[in-house]
Amino acid sequence: MSEVSGKAWDLKLFQRVFKYIKPYNKEFYFAALLVVILAILAPVRPYLIQYMIDEEVAVSDIEGVRNITLLLIGVMIFEAIIQFYQSYLANWLGQSIIKDIRVQLYRHVLSFKLKYFDRTPIGTMVTRNVSDIETISNIFAEGILVIFGDILKLLAVVSVMLYTDWLLTLIALIPIPILIFATSIFKKVIKKAFQEVRTQVANLNSFVQERVTGMKIIQIFNREAVESAQFEVMNKKHKEAHIRTVWAYSIFFPVVEMLSASSLGLLVWWGTKGVIAGHTSLGDLIAFILYIHMLYRPIRQLADRFNTLQMGMVSSERVFKVLDTDSSIENQGDFKKEKLDGAIEFKNVWFAYVDDDYVLRDVSFEVQPGETVAFVGATGSGKTSTINLLGRFYEFQKGEIRVDGEVIQRFDLENLRKNMAVVLQDVFLFSDTILNNITLNSPEISKEAVIEASKKVGAHEFISKLPGGYDYDVKERGGMLSVGQRQLISFIRAYVHQPSILILDEATSSIDTESELLIQKATDILTEGRTSIVIAHRLSTIQKADKIIVLEAGRIIEQGSHQDLLAMNGHYKKLFELQFSEAEVQ
Repeated sequence: MSEVSGKAWDLKLFQRVFKYIKPYNKEFYFAALLVVILAILAPVRPYLIQYMIDEEVAVSDIEGVRNITLLLIGVMIFEAIIQFYQSYLANWLGQSIIKDIRVQLYRHVLSFKLKYFDRTPIGTMVTRNVSDIETISNIFAEGILVIFGDILKLLAVVSVMLYTDWLLTLIALIPIPILIFATSIFKKVIKKAFQEVRTQVANLNSFVQERVTGMKIIQIFNREAVESAQFEVMNKKHKEAHIRTVWAYSIFFPVVEMLSASSLGLLVWWGTKGVIAGHTSLGDLIAFILYIHMLYRPIRQLADRFNTLQMGMVSSERVFKVLDTDSSIENQGDFKKEKLDGAIEFKNVWFAYVDDDYVLRDVSFEVQPGETVAFVGATGSGKTSTINLLGRFYEFQKGEIRVDGEVIQRFDLENLRKNMAVVLQDVFLFSDTILNNITLNSPEISKEAVIEASKKVGAHEFISKLPGGYDYDVKERGGMLSVGQRQLISFIRAYVHQPSILILDEATSSIDTESELLIQKATDILTEGRTSIVIAHRLSTIQKADKIIVLEAGRIIEQGSHQDLLAMNGHYKKLFELQFSEAEVQ
């Protein structure tokens, strides 16, 4: 995802970025107008000083000197005001545009298939949504408008200089070709260095994100020293990338200062001769000294501005690469149903996460409305893959899946998922209150409904004892709660959303016996009157299921009720007897 062309200037890419200006056309063109005004004002002050020396000081006109001085002060104040508004508008414009891009990018990412996140580091996505987009704002705040203004300023100053004394101008500008050549080399070097910096920033973000998330594993397996060493290596690469930019700047800026001093020296040498000879005025010489300072400053900054523009273009290319990624589930269905009956049919379904490596092979089964169906089998047998397909989180390759007699592709995706709820084994809670984690900020679910659901599930007592009760902040991933408590909250979350189809994915596999009893009670409440699909390792929790489907290597090898499967004396019975004997040993 970090591979981009890195072109210094890509017209098509810039045109695409420029489209985001459309809602802010007035502000942009006003900022551009202020840039033009600033460029016109640039040579005014040196010209006024020249006039004051040649016309007022030369004849000892104190009143004239005072008037020109007041005019100079007025010009400086006016220039400062224009500069303030231009700078403010440019930065405001940049922030407004990246706000729009960031919202668009985030919405686009929300629509991606889960498969995309399986192969994309979280830190990389964070970099795209935050750092890269922030860099795009500099295209407007410090890039295109400022570059345009600096070039206009250079043209205005050089024009006035040529008009005043063309020969003195040419003498003073002798070092400029060398400066242009040095700037060209600097631009290439700094571009490459900053691209490396951005790459290392993305790598650091990914590394830190994963390690902080998995800190428990690092500490359990005593991996602190190893991870610290790896981080040190990555951080060193990041530092070295930055040092290369410092190295480029530390060479370029002294070169600019030397060339600036050379121009000044040539100017003083030739100009002094002109003053002595009488064909150059003292005012012209002093004005030209000021002009030289005004020339070299924007030229020196132009390299930096172009680099800022390049980095903005590189970042925009990365962001647009994500925006152009077609990894969304196609939502072309228009069939909607306020409340599903809950009939499910899989017919000869084949599914693979990668190419033709199928994890489900010719799977067929039916679930009647209100039935509870359990899936059992070894890890990797395809149980979780089955439920992922039902909610269209992944797309299957062959076969057909129907809900209430309609193929799921015909359903409006939001409508389909609204009628489903999933309780996962690894419960994810956001860094927010218990109430918001249950309602997921849905305005349709009241606090009273949450409290009522909590009482039914058996979680109201422990929630009430927490500081703040339902307003208790569970912190990141619900770290302030036990596994059983997090699981109960996920059950309440599923209950209050009133799904037609409930999916329980190994909801009791990682909790203690006492919590399991609460979860089992919650399961009975949740599954009552609705179609339920239960995935469980503990066969004791699914004996009441209307149908049990046994999967092995992606195929259905047995299905029937608990008693039917025991009577078959097959794979299910072996699993049951194995777990039963283990329970007796314990």
